[in-house]
Amino acid sequence: MHCSTFRRLPLLIVALASLCTMPAGAANKPQEWRMASAFPGSALLLGTLGKKFARRATAISGGALRVSFVEPGTLVRPFGIFDAVRKERVEAGWATSAYWMEKDPAFALFSSVPFGPGPAEYLAWMKYGGGRALRDELYEPFGLVSITCGAMPPEAGGWYRQEIRTIGDFDGLKMRTFGLGAQVLQLFGVEPQLIAPDKLLDALRDRTLDAAEFSIPAIDARVGFDQAGPLFYYFPGWHQQTMLFELLVGQTTWLALSETERRRVETTCDATLADAIAEGETLQMRALLDLRSRGVEIRRFPADVLNRLEKGWQELAALMAGKSKNFEKIWTSLTRFREEYRVWREHGYQR
Repeated sequence: MHCSTFRRLPLLIVALASLCTMPAGAANKPQEWRMASAFPGSALLLGTLGKKFARRATAISGGALRVSFVEPGTLVRPFGIFDAVRKERVEAGWATSAYWMEKDPAFALFSSVPFGPGPAEYLAWMKYGGGRALRDELYEPFGLVSITCGAMPPEAGGWYRQEIRTIGDFDGLKMRTFGLGAQVLQLFGVEPQLIAPDKLLDALRDRTLDAAEFSIPAIDARVGFDQAGPLFYYFPGWHQQTMLFELLVGQTTWLALSETERRRVETTCDATLADAIAEGETLQMRALLDLRSRGVEIRRFPADVLNRLEKGWQELAALMAGKSKNFEKIWTSLTRFREEYRVWREHGYQR
């Protein structure tokens, strides 16, 4: 026997001994993740992307990780996912970070921002402009890991019973709207209403609502807003130019994976994200053409209205920064990045 073999014998003995002391099947036992979703699996992009990620992550792991998509409300209510993952009631969550605004308004900055960046600019800040490190710092005290895992294209500006010619036309409107955009609209007299999706059309028909901002054109077309009477369909969706989805995982669950398995999950999220951007863009152009063929009147908000709304958002952001040190720190980083990025956006892209 070669002498080098003798030198390896102690290592071989230790390795064999460790295998003998393992529980039967532990070496090959797969990790099981129940991924609680904030969105129904049938919801276009919102849920279908989550199901796509679960299938891909399971397949690419070669059996080492099995991810099960769990419908909202089955194990956890949507707004309870954060705490459920933190307390290890489920291993993972599929959501968007704006859902955790009550814990800290800074979470919303990793979801969507009024008058915010498009997907490329947003991801540039997240991956290479300091956003990811700030996100990790925000989640770490809660014992959570957040991974950007998908994106939604711009939403529509909403369906309105009346034309929007000036900022004053918002005053007194009862409107289905949500999030940071709703808070901006409140500054101009809008009365935000939260109404279940299956009640929206009836609320518009019977004038319980004067307007409704819901989602992207492809989803709006499926809801059938054009059946709620003559409505003006306004763009752009200034309140949400991009929405990022996150895979939320507990730190203990995350560290239980091998380094290779963690890289596989991250790579699967990157692939799902790229696919989401491509699919989202394709769906929107087809949806708008379909809506136009149905006779929907598509409008654009006047420039002065958009300018006033943007000033309103800047005022609101300043107030939020005054209440949250995390918001101030992250908002400052994103703002500085966007100021530098402007030179490329204005010169590099055809307007």
